[in-house]
This record gives sequence, C-alpha cells and structure tokens, in this order.
Amino acid sequence: MALIVQKYGGTSVGSVERIQTVAQRIQKTAQNGNKVVVVVSAMGKTTDTLVNLAKEITPNPCRREMDMLLSTGEQVSIALMSMALQQLGQSAISLTGAQVGIVTEAEHSRARILSIKPHRIQRHLDRGEVVVVAGFQGITNADDLEITTLGRGGSDTSAVAIAAALKASCCEIYTDVPGILTTDPRIVPDAQLMGEITCDEMLELASLGAKVLHPRAVEIARNYGIPLVVRSSWSDAPGTRVTSPIPKPRSLEGLELTKAVDGVQFDPDQAKIALLRVPDRPGVAARLFGEIAHQQVDVDLIIQSIHEGNSNDIAFTVVKNVLTKAEAVAEAIAPALRSHSANSDEAEVLVETGVAKIAISGAGMIGRPGIAAKMFKILAQEGINIEMISTSEVKVSCVIRQEDGDRAIKALCQGFEVELSPTAIPESVVAVLPPVRGVALDEKQAQIALIHVQDRPGMAASIFGVLADHNISIDTIIQSQRCRIVEGIPTRDIAFTVAQIDVESAQNALKTLASAFSEMIVDSDVAKVSIVGAGMAGQPGVAAKFFDALARHQINIKMIATSEIKISCVVSKDQGIKALKAVHEAFQLAGEERVEVPA
Repeated sequence: MALIVQKYGGTSVGSVERIQTVAQRIQKTAQNGNKVVVVVSAMGKTTDTLVNLAKEITPNPCRREMDMLLSTGEQVSIALMSMALQQLGQSAISLTGAQVGIVTEAEHSRARILSIKPHRIQRHLDRGEVVVVAGFQGITNADDLEITTLGRGGSDTSAVAIAAALKASCCEIYTDVPGILTTDPRIVPDAQLMGEITCDEMLELASLGAKVLHPRAVEIARNYGIPLVVRSSWSDAPGTRVTSPIPKPRSLEGLELTKAVDGVQFDPDQAKIALLRVPDRPGVAARLFGEIAHQQVDVDLIIQSIHEGNSNDIAFTVVKNVLTKAEAVAEAIAPALRSHSANSDEAEVLVETGVAKIAISGAGMIGRPGIAAKMFKILAQEGINIEMISTSEVKVSCVIRQEDGDRAIKALCQGFEVELSPTAIPESVVAVLPPVRGVALDEKQAQIALIHVQDRPGMAASIFGVLADHNISIDTIIQSQRCRIVEGIPTRDIAFTVAQIDVESAQNALKTLASAFSEMIVDSDVAKVSIVGAGMAGQPGVAAKFFDALARHQINIKMIATSEIKISCVVSKDQGIKALKAVHEAFQLAGEERVEVPA
C-alpha cells in the first residue's frame, strides 16, 4: 500500500463541478489501495477577491489580519472537497494547517515551515480516511498560536513538506497544464512535455519563472528525496517526474530552515582565457565559441561583462589539458575582430594558468539574500582576491589564484558548516541526459552596473553585504576582466541583476558605498534568457548554439553567466520573447502537438 500526497491548485478546484471531478480522481486513487492525503488551494480567484475586500477597507492592511483573512479561502476548499468525497461514499475529513501540525515561523504572509507533526494525519489514514488539508497555511509554535500563511507557492510547499513528514511514496502536483514543458506554452504553443527532469534542473527553471512548481517545494523534495510528479487535473496522462538524488539523512525539525549551502566544490585544473575589448555587436560570442566547439574544446565558466563604449570583455575557463587549443582559437579570432574596429588595440587575449574555481552550492540559496555576500566576505577575510564571479540560482562560482585554494576551501567549509563535495556530475549520469531540458525567460529583472570598483579583497563582500542587509536578492553577478587604474588604484566593473521592484532600494543602499566606485548605471530595459540542462556538461557546442541562435536574429548579448547546468544571457527587454523562441527552436525542443493552456 502506497501513501500518496496529491495537491490541487486553485484552477483545479475553481467550481463545484471541478471539485466533484477532482473528488472522483481522489476516490479512484484510494480505491486502488493507496492511503491518500490531499492538499488544496483556495478556489479559483478567491484569494484575489479576499485581497480586494481588504483593500476596500484599507489601502495598507495589517499582515496579521491578512493572514487571518486569506487562510479562510483554503478552508472553504477543504470542506467542500471532503463533502464531495463523502457524497461518493469515500470516507474523508478536512483539516486546517494548524490541525495537522504545520508549525511555522512567526512571520506573517511569508512564513517558512519549522516542523510538521503528522500524528493526526496518520491516525485518520489508519482509519481508511482521505485527509484533505488546507495548503498555504500554518500556525506558530508560541503560546499565542498565530495563524500564518506561507506566501507565494505555499500550497506546493505544504504538500511536499507533508509528503516529507509522512515519508510518502510520492507527491503528485495537479495543475492546468499536462506537466513541465520545455518553455512557457503561452509564448511557444508547441512547447514539448518533458517526461522527466532532475530536481536541480527544476530548481533552475522554477527560479527563472517556470510557474508550474515553486522553488521552495522543489528544495524540500530535493532535500528529503521525495519523488514529485506534475500532472494535469483534466487527464490521466503520466505527466512529468521530478527526480531527486538519494538524500543525506536529515531531521524534520527546521524543515524549511535547512542550510542554504550544502557543499563547497573546488577545481584546481582550470585555466582562464579573456578577450578584452571585443566589439559589442551580435555574433561575436557565437563566432568565438563556435570555433572553440569545432575544436572539441569543452568550456566551463563563461562570463561577458557590461559593455564599455562599443566594446566588451568575454572570459571563460577550460581544463588545462585543452588550454593550448582554446588559446589558439582565441588568438586566431582576435585579429579578425580587430579588423572591424578603428582601434587596433582591441581584442587583446590574456591567458592565466595559475587559477582555480571554487564554488558554493545548495538548493536553499534561492531567495535568501546574503549567501553570495557571505562567501565573498569569507574569502576577503582570508585576503583572497576574486578574479571571476559567475552565479546561478543554486551556485556561486569564483575564480581565484590556485595557491589560495587550500585556505579558501577550509574557510568556506567552516563558514558554511559543510564539507568539500565532488566537483562535477558523474559522466555516467551526463551521458544519458539531454544537453538542454528547457528554455526560460525572465522579464522582471533590472541590471545595475558599478563602474571602477576598487579591485581589492572585500569589495564584493561590501557591495553584496549592503544589499543583503536591505533584504535584496541578487540574481546574475558578473565581474569584468578589464582592469583600469583610477587615481593609482586598480579597478574593475561589477554588474548584477535584481528584481525590478528592488531597483530603487538597491540604489539607495549602494549610495552608502559611493566612495568605492565612480558611477552607478541602471538599465531596467533587460530580459534574461536561459537554457537549463544537466547534460550540457562535457558537450562542446551547447553555448555556441545558444549564442548563434541569438546572433541569427540580430540579438545582442549584454551579459553572459553560466553554471554547470545553465547558461544565461541578458538581452534587451524588447528582444526577450524573440530570443526565447529562437533558442527554443535552435535546440529543437518543440513537440508535435500544441499544448492547450487555460486562460
């Protein structure tokens, strides 16, 4: 007998008829010999209606009272669902988040789950009852027993957390699309359904705006090894399986307060190549990495910083045994790039061999300001300067001097209370994974560039520490390779992206560090296009194909950042959708059938 947790979103329970249809599905699952826990959201637009009611009373409602108000939406759903099941002859009981022991922080409207006490759920399951639970809500553990809500993605989070607490066989997330698709079907109607995806890939896609699963839910699934299945509420199709690695044993206490970083990775077998002052126009990155791929050279980190005038810098790392090939390609291309510029000093090639890559990784890094800043601060305290920075949703990578490696490893492992981890995805795993699973577009970003930042240990820590103090999450971070001497002090540019809603707060926060840089440039007219795939490691040409797809449509790249399983390009916002479609087509991710998406 399997124990299955099923979650149904607001669309799935948006009317009495839909509730009755879902009840039939639940009953069928129970009749097949399974124990079933069902987590439901508020019906359809109920939450929006409740928010609007509050706004009619006051433009700035108290967060505590909003939690009290919004938590009623799920209570309507669970009562009606239990009634529908009972009407079918299926024994069922509805329970609120508090009644099933979902204990949270005392943080209204955005609480994280501290623990779940599943004894009552288990008692009802043992009686043969389907347990219908209100998602999105919990209760504090203090004497006052305050009702809290979990914020965005709260019902997904509730469902996966309950599955972890009960050691469920799987958690099924039912939604209005057939599963996880290669991109947003509202933009690309022939987006293809994925049969399977890893948790790490899903974390990247979820964080980039793929709305089927919230990153918090995926993080819990990954940490506790809970198999996830994303399926349509309207068909019996198998949907998409989200697979997790075998997790290390961990306590259910502090369930969502798990360590943000779960490992430090170090790779001393690296060399860095930088092309400085290359023309800032479409096709340059495509040409460079196309030639590198033609030589079967696999590239690790790639960064392209903000442009200066009409030129840009591109830097990348390779393993040392292919450095000669990579350097030859860069040297061969540089003269051709110079020939298009009036300045014969452009496209200079720099090679460094005494470097290493150190990285921190973890599913808990998403949405937690200060993780990157803490890494930079730890390295600064050891007097270690950072030569390259590249970030993703679940990893921050820095290139440092190889001689600083041992100190960096020791300091970061101590600082984050973790151990040194393997540096790469095993080749046996990579060999069976497609190089690109999906393409994502984020149009809610803004780019901030700090010009002539003093190039010394501690500057990155100061910049991102100040932003973390103001609760501002940073997305892509790029440090330029071009070093300029300003008033006798070496300087570099640092650029990063933040959510557009945080731009003003970020600008105000950074004004306290104005003496450390010469200028701040803000560009809100940007979009980030990303490809994600655990199989891209060890497959030369993936980055080149991505860049070439953009170049063919005359889309210029403003920034490039990579991790082992993701490549992101920042482009102009007005070219974002065109870029998404071009890249999706280039990697032949389209399916044969159009996906119908409810309005």
